[in-house]
Amino acid sequence: MTSHDHNARRRVAFTLIVASTLLGIAGTDLVLPAIPFLPEALGTTHARAQYVLAAFVVGAAVGLLAFGALGARLDQRRLLVLSLLGYSAASGIAAASKSVELLIVLRFLQGFAGAAGAVFAPGMIRALFGDRGAIPALGKLNSVEMLAPAFAPVVGAWLLRLGGWPSSFVAIAAAALTAAIGVALLGKALPEAAKPARGGGYLRLLRDGTFMRYACSHALVLGALLVIVFAAPTVFIVSLEATLADFIVMQIVGIAAFVIAANLSGRLAAKRGRETAIWTGTWLAAASAVAILIFALSGAARPLAITLLFIPFNIGLGLRGPAGFHGAVVAAKGDDARGAAIVVVAILAVAAAGTAAVAPFVATGILPMALASTVLVALALCVLAALPRL
Repeated sequence: MTSHDHNARRRVAFTLIVASTLLGIAGTDLVLPAIPFLPEALGTTHARAQYVLAAFVVGAAVGLLAFGALGARLDQRRLLVLSLLGYSAASGIAAASKSVELLIVLRFLQGFAGAAGAVFAPGMIRALFGDRGAIPALGKLNSVEMLAPAFAPVVGAWLLRLGGWPSSFVAIAAAALTAAIGVALLGKALPEAAKPARGGGYLRLLRDGTFMRYACSHALVLGALLVIVFAAPTVFIVSLEATLADFIVMQIVGIAAFVIAANLSGRLAAKRGRETAIWTGTWLAAASAVAILIFALSGAARPLAITLLFIPFNIGLGLRGPAGFHGAVVAAKGDDARGAAIVVVAILAVAAAGTAAVAPFVATGILPMALASTVLVALALCVLAALPRL
C-alpha cells in the first residue's frame, strides 16, 4: 500500500469515527428545539416532556458501560454497525410515537444504542494514529464535538419548522442508517482496537490509581465547565436581566477558544510532554473559575465580563482535554473501551451532580455556579497531585 493510499484510508476511517460519535451527540441537541411542542402534539405536560431528554441521557449512560464491556471482548467494528442500526431503528420508530410514554421508552433505547461511538472512538483513534498522533487527532474530534451543540439546535429548529417534532427523529434515523452502511462497507479501513491483556473489568480500572488520575481529573474539569454552561442561561436572563443572545455570544466565543486550543494541544504535548499540556490546561481552567468567583463576590453583574473571564477556562480545557483523555486510554492498559466508557460516564455524573447542586440557587446570581465550578477544578488539581502519573 502506498503512502497516499494509507493516508486516504486513515482519513476515511477518521471520518467514520467522527460521524458515529457525532450522531450520539445529535440525539440530544437536534431534538432539543422540539421539546416545548411535545405537550400539545402528544397530549402531555411540559414536566413529562422533559423526561424525553432525561431518558436519552440515562440510556446513554447504561449504553456506555454495556458497550465498554462488549468492546473488550468482541469486534468493535461489528458492534458499531449494530449500534448504528439500532440507533436508526429506535429513532425511526420514535418519530411515529403517539404517546409520550412510548417516546420516553424509545428515547432510552435510542440513547443506549447511540453510545457505542463515544466508547470506541478513543481506542480506534489510538490504533489508527499511534500514541504520538492520537492527541492531535483527539483534539480534532473534540473540536467537532464542541461545534455540534452550537449548530445542532439551529438545524433542529429548521427541521421543526419543516416537518414538526418527528422530523428530527427521521433525520437522525436516516443519518444513522447511512453511517451504518458506510461502516459496514468501509469497515476494513477502521482499525481493530486493542483488547485488554488481563481481566478484572471495570473494577480493575476503578482500583488503578494511575487510570483514575487521568479519568477523574478530565471529568472534573469538563464537568466544571458544563456546570457554568448549564446554569448560564438562567443566570443571564433571570439574575443579570440580560438576553439569550448574551449567552449565545458566550457560547460562541468559548467554543472558538476551545477549538483553537484543542488543535494546539497535540503540538504542546509533542514539544513539552503530555503532563505539561494537562497541568497547563488545568491551571488555566482553575484561574478562570477563581476569576469568575472573585467577580461574583465583588457584586458586579456584567454578562460581557463573564464571557471574557470564561475564555481561559475553554482554552484550558482545550489544551488538557485531548492529552488527558489520551492519558486515561493509555492508563487503561489495553482496555480502551472500558476506559473510555468510565471517563464519559464520569463526565455525565460530575456535570449532573454539579448542576443539581447549583439548581436551587441558580436564580440568585453568578456566585453558586462560580463556587461549584471552582470546587470541581480544585478537586481536579488535587487528583493530579495525589495520584500516580504514567
